[in-house]
Amino acid sequence: MTRFKFIALLTAAVLGSTALFAQEKKAKKARPSPPATVSADIDGNEVKIAYSRPGAKNPKSGEVRKIWGGLVPYGQVWRTGANEATLLTVAKPIVIGGYSLAAGTYSLFTVPQADGSAKLIINKKTGQWGIPYKEADEKANELARIDLKKGKTDGNVDPFTMAVEKTGAGAGVIKMAWEDTQYSVAFTNKK
Repeated sequence: MTRFKFIALLTAAVLGSTALFAQEKKAKKARPSPPATVSADIDGNEVKIAYSRPGAKNPKSGEVRKIWGGLVPYGQVWRTGANEATLLTVAKPIVIGGYSLAAGTYSLFTVPQADGSAKLIINKKTGQWGIPYKEADEKANELARIDLKKGKTDGNVDPFTMAVEKTGAGAGVIKMAWEDTQYSVAFTNKK
């Protein structure tokens, strides 16, 4: 190998690794709310949620934010996490909050209210950024708005956390918790 080729190859390798490092650093900086996936096997039916986990602290200032009624406004559609819309994937049909949901992947949104009630929106469109949610445009993609059950957590939960848990034969629950508040909805495998 000639000296010129060696120097050119070495320069290209250094520049390439520097660019890759810069991209990784930028990606980490651009996503202060890390992605997470939770799942459970409900008697042969894999139920999976892919979402991002925002924290109570503002990633830019470090100040603690008011979550419910602040960062997550009352009476408005929230993306149920951060970044891209949260995705629910069910391998087999389920009945969730009285709604019969076919196997597939769906986007989840939440509408919390000041009185403590909340609705879970199941949307058949996937791949969208989480906000803004244009209700007039999305109505055609909405499959259901389901009542969520509100409860208290055992302690302060931060960052935002979701879970899928088996509760019995062919039954499970989806939970979402942040600060001292938890919302949940039960589901069963469709027979």
